[in-house]
Amino acid sequence: MQHIKQIDILRGIAILLVLVHHFCIPYKIGELLLIARNGNYGVTMFFVISGFLITQTTLKRQSFIANFYIRRCARILPCLFLLLAIVTVLGQFGLAPFVNHAPNGIAVSYALTVLSALTFSMNMLIIKYGWVNYALGVLWSLSVEEVFYFAFPIISLLKNKFKYAIFFGLILYAPFIRASYFLDPNEAYLYHYFASFDAIAIGCLTAFLWDTLRLNRFWGYSAILVMTALYFIAPIKDVSTWSMSVFAVATAVLILSFKTAMKTTWLSKFLIAIGQRSYELYLFHLIILGLIKVYFIPSQTDYLTKLVLLVVYLLGAYVLAYLIERYYSSALNLKIRKRFIS
Repeated sequence: MQHIKQIDILRGIAILLVLVHHFCIPYKIGELLLIARNGNYGVTMFFVISGFLITQTTLKRQSFIANFYIRRCARILPCLFLLLAIVTVLGQFGLAPFVNHAPNGIAVSYALTVLSALTFSMNMLIIKYGWVNYALGVLWSLSVEEVFYFAFPIISLLKNKFKYAIFFGLILYAPFIRASYFLDPNEAYLYHYFASFDAIAIGCLTAFLWDTLRLNRFWGYSAILVMTALYFIAPIKDVSTWSMSVFAVATAVLILSFKTAMKTTWLSKFLIAIGQRSYELYLFHLIILGLIKVYFIPSQTDYLTKLVLLVVYLLGAYVLAYLIERYYSSALNLKIRKRFIS
């Protein structure tokens, strides 16, 4: 599959929304709150992009099912193991962001938290007990993705009409799940598997349309307007029943308009660099933010210091992600593929 620069730009925008969102939860900066409050839409974008790329790759490769799982393990597991190792070590020093807490008054063992990470059920742990571990909570979205992709190779073997039926079924079921869990105190409307499967399914369907449906820039600009309006119109929880699906569809429309040529600018290069390391940024950014919180207590930090910390946090997260991607995850990814895929 030909590399699409606009996909990296989308991922760059999505991860920036998530990073700013997580920073403004503890360090509330008034001017950024409107932008930060709905950063979870960035995760919706990631789900659509993931479904699109995985399906496109599968359609092009026509590879064995075993090879699909090997590729997923090669991409996912090295960073997952490294994150668990870092959090475990930092937790041994008693640093609050890296040890378990009991937000609902129910203690959860660290062993159970690690088991949830390794079995891709962190989202269900959060739904049951709350966000029990600050640095590991981000694994909820990885749990959603990998459970979806566990069944994906089997679905890919079905005839197209059955694939479409499954994908459309997931898309129609998701708003019902989000409505059912709307009042859940642990935000199951966000974290439940089926609450986010629609975005991945929409990404999968986008890949099937890629070779046959051509959308011009009008549709791309329209999608951007819809996404912008949804992002700012209301807090995501208030409209989540329908807005997350609409946001996912708009992301898909935007992807389908990417066949037109794109001029490279300094901004696009900046977003591409971030987008290419979005997985590492997503998994490890709370390491940097957690360390900052240890030394700069949010309630005792003044406005100007918060601005400086925001810059330090973004730069620190990128540098950490760059080093991990350059010298660890990409190398292991390639090594595992070469070793186990003929």
